[in-house]
Amino acid sequence: MKVAYWPGCVSRGFTPELHGATAKVAPLLDIELVELDRANCCGCGVIAEHNQELADTLNARTFALAQQVAGAELMMNICSTCQGAQSECQERLDASSEYREHINETLSGEGLRYERGLTNKNFLWVLVEEIGLDELRARVKRPLSNLKVGPFYGCYIVRPRERLQIEEEQPRDRYLELVIEALGGTVIDYAGARKCCGFPIVTMNKQASLRQAGTHLGDALDADADCLVTPCPLCHLNLDLQQPLAEGVVGRRLGLPVLHLPQLVGLALGLAPEELGMGRHVVRPKSVIDWSTAVVASAA
Repeated sequence: MKVAYWPGCVSRGFTPELHGATAKVAPLLDIELVELDRANCCGCGVIAEHNQELADTLNARTFALAQQVAGAELMMNICSTCQGAQSECQERLDASSEYREHINETLSGEGLRYERGLTNKNFLWVLVEEIGLDELRARVKRPLSNLKVGPFYGCYIVRPRERLQIEEEQPRDRYLELVIEALGGTVIDYAGARKCCGFPIVTMNKQASLRQAGTHLGDALDADADCLVTPCPLCHLNLDLQQPLAEGVVGRRLGLPVLHLPQLVGLALGLAPEELGMGRHVVRPKSVIDWSTAVVASAA
């Protein structure tokens, strides 16, 4: 399966282990990544608040670049914030041919043009809808037996439901649980799984942001989670990078590892923690979880 691959900004800056883990995991799933290395930031929803046309133009440019990738079945991202921001822009672009033409006039200087109908999916959606849970299960070499995983969706990949096409036949707001189970792990249910991590307000009210992150981490720990997994690198920043500061705000020891989704998949497909960049985390998964007994010893 060939995809036009948009890694986003954060995975190539603050969380390069996400970008690296995706590159390691993709061939194991027969996914060919054609990186959109000329693409630009999605705007993270922030640019659209100040200049909607600029945000739509930036994302239309990325969509146009994806449509130039010969043989690509779809565009794939590894950031649920990108998924949310791009879905919003694409909804506006696809709804009006007049507006789309106006945006395309701006893009014409680069020889680019966005045509309605591009399919853009987060890696999580690709796993369930394109690879399929049965196929994913069949490729597992190291079942994540005894590993208790708390799913953390964040905001942008579960709301608004209509725009993201979340419905009974396509329960995208339950895909993390389904993937964890397919990998052999145990799903941990806790209060914060679909709540905001706090990152969007970190520059406006850092205390509130840290309290949100610390509360979610504490709830997952109280539910006996070994780790969290998220499809969003911005959530990862607030839950992992800021975790030591969050401890001070919520007044308790946390120390809960937070994995990127491709890292969790990579472990189950037989890759070592070192290959997946887990040494880059602030809360080191290897120092908190005894992978030799909880995961590695479960190898078939």
